[in-house]
Amino acid sequence: MTSLASPLPHTDAETHNILPVKLALVLALTALADLLFYDQRIGISMTLFAIALFAGSWLGNLVGLGWRRTATAALVLFVGLVPAVEELNGLTFLFIVATLASAISILTNPDFSRLTDGLRAFRDLYVIGPFRFIADIIRYTSRSDLTAGFAKWFAPVAFALIFLLLFSSANPLIEKWIKALNPATSTFNINLSRTLLWALVLSMVWPFVHVRWRRRKTRAAAPIEPVADHAGPRDAALDLFSADAVLRSLILFNLLFAVQTVLDLVYLWANATLPADITYASYAHRGAYPLIVTALLAAGFVLAAMRPGGPGEKSGVIRPLVYLWVAQNVMMVASSILRLRLYVETYLLTTLRIAAFIWMVLVAVGLVLIVARIILKQSNGWLVRMNLISLTATLYVGALINFPAIIADYNVTHAKEASGKGVNLDINYLYALGPQALPALTKASLLPGINIAACGRNRLLSAQTADMASWRSWGFRSWRLQRWLDAHPDQASAG
Repeated sequence: MTSLASPLPHTDAETHNILPVKLALVLALTALADLLFYDQRIGISMTLFAIALFAGSWLGNLVGLGWRRTATAALVLFVGLVPAVEELNGLTFLFIVATLASAISILTNPDFSRLTDGLRAFRDLYVIGPFRFIADIIRYTSRSDLTAGFAKWFAPVAFALIFLLLFSSANPLIEKWIKALNPATSTFNINLSRTLLWALVLSMVWPFVHVRWRRRKTRAAAPIEPVADHAGPRDAALDLFSADAVLRSLILFNLLFAVQTVLDLVYLWANATLPADITYASYAHRGAYPLIVTALLAAGFVLAAMRPGGPGEKSGVIRPLVYLWVAQNVMMVASSILRLRLYVETYLLTTLRIAAFIWMVLVAVGLVLIVARIILKQSNGWLVRMNLISLTATLYVGALINFPAIIADYNVTHAKEASGKGVNLDINYLYALGPQALPALTKASLLPGINIAACGRNRLLSAQTADMASWRSWGFRSWRLQRWLDAHPDQASAG
């Protein structure tokens, strides 16, 4: 097994002394991220933040650092940032992520000596590290006689506030009730995106400023002793997922989710009359994506609380509360699917909306599989394998479906010009779907007020001709479309 250890010679007293400095650095970096990223287009700002994060890590871990190590780490970071200065895209962003992990590891990890250490750095900084922030703060700031009670209530209250924030973003009724708690301020509004940005950046920045590395596995029989910073047995009071904390959380979460579930049953599924100041469209169309985020957070909490061998899995009281909460989450996902369907009925289909439908179904399947893992007493590895199987099967089936043709046909059939409601048909989007949209464009040309540009149709016909020009580019889908065009020669030359 690996053990958590800081490579820097910090004693508990030293950690307490420099903790305010580290917190100040983390807050400053988070404020900088807000300035650079919130509601802004991102370019060179990502490079500037990476440099600032490296500097913050250097300032937070000065003890034990050598200038040669610092210079090497800075050179690695410089090389990794050069492509992002040229242009920020998916590939150059990956360079930033990888070189930041390597540079911070070179800077602060005395064990760094080979490529696999860079992979460990990625794991410790990006996968494990973001979950350390709250536990580390509790570890170094709480008195032992207060920690136990605080830890039992921290997870329930913190998660409940996050869920309440997401619900207020998804449900105008809940948002209205929250606003009523502050009647003196008519401009009161929960800025969900900005709050989530700060929470995300705080958790992501903390492991860079307060560095702790997991040591390599060794073949020696004796366990590796951690350095003084983390010596001694872990205080059980610091377990944020103890049986007491999980029980309190599930009771609070079930009550909170019940409010959302009842509101959806009454207003979304039963079409009850909403208050006069809230439209049915705003209620139905607003919350699909925040509710999916809520379900994913709920799934993560259940996995942590019901880990194999953990106190939650052994409790006969916690288990039925977990089943009830997962059932409410599945119901919430079903409501999200209904919300998205109602949205599509008004604003038509796109590729991203189909992807959202599929993603929501996979989330629901994942929640059910979590319950199956608990009931069947399977490992998390089994859960991962089953989710991979469902994902692979979904992708395989999706590869066989002609989504561009389906989207184009649906949009033509349900556009305002054809059905008398909804939005006008976006011809340019049909062009963007490629040659498979040609049959739908033919149908659209018969609708009143629709003008199919000859250049747009000819561009699609040229692409189709190129696909069929050689056996090397042959595809069964293109062949079927060509059969349709051959049966409608007037369409192949229309325009």
